Parts: sequence; C-alpha cells; structure tokens
Amino acid sequence: MFKQGLFITAELRIKAESDLDTAISAIQTFCEGMNSEPGCSMAVVLQDKDDPRRYIFWERYNNQEAFEQHFNAEHTQTFIQSGLTDLVQAFESKLLTGDK
Repeated sequence: MFKQGLFITAELRIKAESDLDTAISAIQTFCEGMNSEPGCSMAVVLQDKDDPRRYIFWERYNNQEAFEQHFNAEHTQTFIQSGLTDLVQAFESKLLTGDK
C-alpha cells in the first residue's frame, strides 16, 4: 500500500487537430518519463474506452518538491511544448486513512 504523498489526477484531451497516433505515442513516452522521475512512485495513464482522445493520468509524488521538479523535467517540457493535448482538469487527492 502507498504511504501518504501527493496524489494527482489529471484529465487531458488530445486536440482535434492533433494526429491521434502521434499524440498517443507522445503520451506513452511522457508517462515512461514520469515513471523514471526520482520523486514519482507511480504514473499511470488510462484511455477512455469510448473516447480515444480522452486520457486520465494518475500520479503519486513523494512530496510537493518532487511534483514541482516534475514540471522542470525534460520529458515534461517536451510534452507540454508539443501542444498535442489540452488539460481539461487536475486535482490533488490524499489517501483515505481515517485521520482527520
């Protein structure tokens, strides 16, 4: 089981003008890069079964600093600069532990 950390859920949509195969390849490469980050213990990407342009990312970072370093990583900057997707929404969660 995961210890507390910073859990991020993000929804991305491949832009209508973006080539689907190119964007999927970029998403896969981006996710592989996230999983190689020292402060990221999990990065999983899910594709909507009914909408091939909608993706949900589940990520867990050890702390806020690791999450901030994620945005400076080369693979993150490359993905953002590709302009293939739009961020629909993102939010932070925590484990349900019973602690108040």
